[in-house]
Amino acid sequence: MLKVTFMETGSHLEPLPQSPEEWIGVRVLLAMRTAQRLVVESSTATVLLRSDLADLALLEEMMKDEASGAIALCRCDTDYVEVSLRGTWITSDLANPRETEGVFVTLLSPCLEALVLKLWQISQVCPSSLWR
Repeated sequence: MLKVTFMETGSHLEPLPQSPEEWIGVRVLLAMRTAQRLVVESSTATVLLRSDLADLALLEEMMKDEASGAIALCRCDTDYVEVSLRGTWITSDLANPRETEGVFVTLLSPCLEALVLKLWQISQVCPSSLWR
C-alpha cells in the first residue's frame, strides 16, 4: 500500500505493509478512542514526477498491467507529469473535508508501488527546474 500524506508544506509518499482496509480500520479505531473527528471517502490524489526521468516509460508499460485502473499518467507541462491515483482520502477537517491536509492511501501491485515511490523520491531530490 502507498500512503501519501498531504501537508501545508508539501507531500510525503511512503510504502506501508498493511492493506488499505487494515490501515484505515486502525485509523478509525484510533479516532473513535480519542474522540477525534474523521472523514473517510473514496477519492483520487496526484503526485508530480519529473518528466525527464528515464523510468517513466517503464512506469507507463507497467501501468498497462494494472487491472484495477487505480493509476493514470498525464503530462502537465514540459517539466512534470502527474500521476493520478485512485484510493481513499482521510482527513479530520469536517468543515472542509476536501481540504489539502490529510492522508491518502491506495493499493497497487508491489512492483508498481516500488517504481512510483522510487520515481517520486528522485523527483524530490533533484527537481527538474534546478537543472535549467
